[in-house]
Amino acid sequence: MTDRLVDSVAVDGLRDDLLDPAVNHDPYPFFRVLREEDPVHYSEPHRGWLMTRYDDVANALGDPRLSSDRVRPLLAQLTPERRSAAGPVMELISEWMVVSDPPAHTRLRKLATKAFHPRRFVAMEDRIRELVDLYLDEFIAGGSDDLVAGFAFPLPASVASELIGAPTEDAERFKVWSDDLALVAFGAGGEARDGRHARAETSLEEMFEYFGELIELERADPGGENMIADLVAGVGGEHLSDDEMKGMCALMLFAGHETTTTTITSAIKLLIENPDQLAMLRADPTRAGKTVEEVLRVEGAIKVLQRWVLEDMEIRGRPIRAGQRVLLVPAAANRDPEKFRDPDRFDICRTPNPHLAFGKGIHTCIGAMLARIEMRIAVARIVERLPGLRFADTDQSFSWTPSFASRGLAELRIAHDA
Repeated sequence: MTDRLVDSVAVDGLRDDLLDPAVNHDPYPFFRVLREEDPVHYSEPHRGWLMTRYDDVANALGDPRLSSDRVRPLLAQLTPERRSAAGPVMELISEWMVVSDPPAHTRLRKLATKAFHPRRFVAMEDRIRELVDLYLDEFIAGGSDDLVAGFAFPLPASVASELIGAPTEDAERFKVWSDDLALVAFGAGGEARDGRHARAETSLEEMFEYFGELIELERADPGGENMIADLVAGVGGEHLSDDEMKGMCALMLFAGHETTTTTITSAIKLLIENPDQLAMLRADPTRAGKTVEEVLRVEGAIKVLQRWVLEDMEIRGRPIRAGQRVLLVPAAANRDPEKFRDPDRFDICRTPNPHLAFGKGIHTCIGAMLARIEMRIAVARIVERLPGLRFADTDQSFSWTPSFASRGLAELRIAHDA
């Protein structure tokens, strides 16, 4: 860390810790300091290199020297005590497609292509509209003011359950499992940090048992039109193992639920804070797609992506050694003034908008198209059906979930006209 950066951090009251409450609430001043003063910065609290400039993050996402197979090395470094607590969850997560490298990743992605085919997502668009209106009806009729709990939380869970091939009434269980898993996958802070591995382990075990039952039901009565049916059928004579199929379902449930919930609520918060943009979207709902893209850039759901260094390298004069961690920060890269004009401004007409919210390269989010459809429909209908959209309490209407790697609202309390 340079002396100049130390001075900047001290003056701005910022700590070198993404779980610090002030930084968690608003990380962007801290990221701006890093981009300008120390764009490849070693963080002692997080034991890794924070990379904050757009070009560095984009290049790193495609650099084979930076491995996505990052869970197993962490497991190997755990003390026996910590491994007994965290090991079971981390071992299950270590098999997921998003934390694997070729050739394992290539095989998993190939066998997932049919289940995640864009045609399936497009075919669900009308059903997603029905679900959006259903949950908005319930939100309005129930008199709730928390958009997270009353709308943005249940919607993606229901979409995921129908896509996977699970009964819609089980969506409530999906939400609980997803929340518990997020405590480990995204590095929870605050009170949730204690006991998070035990909660996640219980939920993963329940999920795997549940998905195992659905897989057996499909085998007994094949031909379903859902993701599990496609996974069971395989591709070109190749098949995933049962544990791999369960892991793929768990990944779909978790990744699709958390990020979609987050982006929908962040979109409404940003629109309320920018009434000119809200008025523009209300006047022309076809701008919903570009609105979602700008939300993904300005307030994307993923704050940090981790990579494991496979060989010694140097970036911007910093010697980075094999066995260290690199912490890519798309939340900082997406506000880089070298890439985006007036980067802190929320502009729903921004074109082009090459944000990195869904990653880049072989690990680009496989469910990005579904997420975009859900978010586009949800944001447009909220704006259309909730006139006079505003915060319920201008001082305490939202709070951010304490998290190292994700960026999401724990609550968003809104008001609207009847």
